[in-house]
Amino acid sequence: MIEIHKSAADFARQKYDVLVPTMGALHAGHESLIKIGKSSGKKVLVSIFINPLQFENKNDLENYPKSVEKDLALAESAGADGIFIPSKEEIYPGKVDEVSAGELGEIYEGKSRPSHFNGVLTVVKRLFEISSPRMAVFGEKDFQQLFLIKKMVKEYGLPIEISAAPTIRDEFGLALSSRNMFLDIDQKKSAQVLFRTLQKSSIDEMKQEIKNEPNFKLDYLEIINEESFLKADKSTRYKRGIIAGWINQVRLIDNMQVSFTS
Repeated sequence: MIEIHKSAADFARQKYDVLVPTMGALHAGHESLIKIGKSSGKKVLVSIFINPLQFENKNDLENYPKSVEKDLALAESAGADGIFIPSKEEIYPGKVDEVSAGELGEIYEGKSRPSHFNGVLTVVKRLFEISSPRMAVFGEKDFQQLFLIKKMVKEYGLPIEISAAPTIRDEFGLALSSRNMFLDIDQKKSAQVLFRTLQKSSIDEMKQEIKNEPNFKLDYLEIINEESFLKADKSTRYKRGIIAGWINQVRLIDNMQVSFTS
């Protein structure tokens, strides 16, 4: 039976070696993170906290999907040992010691969502302080987030292994996201353009694919160096295409490894 904790005191005497931080509205992508954590053979704690610091739009915060009972069932079936559902006061008991994402937090996602990554790093660091895990699991779908969390862990000298989980997609290639529930059938079909774009073999082909889908409004499209998050060039060993935009009012992101730079 999965244990439910409302405060850090609830599991002070228990040791959870693996943390899977989430904002709830769990889906098969989160399930894969939990299973990766469980495969370590250690106890897994899933946190559910809708972090106000990473929302620049109050309406987005208020409308973020919530499905606690469904989340509990999915977490338990995936093998989680405990679930942590703290209050805002539990996470931020006093003055917030904000973590800065620096210049890399101000490009791509950070450019369109100012202070977003400061909020992400701040809450992740607090969750690390509260739960003291040896490992934490994050998905590759939010690749810039993953990169910045790894960077934070290194800079602060935190004794935590960050495990990266592959993006989980539906049968048509659309990356699973809690935001997908805001798309109707036709909009989900339009959203498949992100996956199709990332499968092309040049930037020109990518741009043409986007032009062919009028319902998708592009924010950014770039080939980056996975090791620095700077724009890739011919000498880059590990390249990744990153893309973001909107279908109606729903923001979607995706990424994939590629072998070209232009």
